[in-house]
Amino acid sequence: METMSEELLEQQENTQHGRYLTFNLGDEIYGIEIEYVTEIIGRQPITKIPEVADYIKGIINLRGKIIPVIDMRLKFKKEPIDYNDRTCTIVIDTQELIIGLIVDKVSEVISIEDEDVVPPPNQKTGICNKYIRGIGKIGGEVKLLLDCIKLFDEKEAREIETVEVK
Repeated sequence: METMSEELLEQQENTQHGRYLTFNLGDEIYGIEIEYVTEIIGRQPITKIPEVADYIKGIINLRGKIIPVIDMRLKFKKEPIDYNDRTCTIVIDTQELIIGLIVDKVSEVISIEDEDVVPPPNQKTGICNKYIRGIGKIGGEVKLLLDCIKLFDEKEAREIETVEVK
């Protein structure tokens, strides 16, 4: 017989399944599974760290916890833009890393049924999709669903971990 906490955990996982926080980078809309999102914060003072990849903007102090922040525009090799009042940081926890993702703006939390998620195009198309878990279809729109676990390869994760203070 399952314990009460196991049942609650299973119910929580079920309510989060198929739910994504969507955000914009330019005209593109991305989604990340809500289970990885711990919070969304506005702009924070960022302390720069020397000799790290350009997309690692630095660290922020979030209620006493030091969190590395990544500019997703730079991570995805997009043109950098100045931050504005819509710029947000999505704090995610992948069990391996707790990290802030700087995005142009957060849109909404949506539900996408499994049957409305198709695999990304294969590598032969030239589209780099190592971060893409799938493509969600909502009405006439598509959302690129990111795989939070594959967002950073081993080398990148090691570099971020050197910035992260546990």
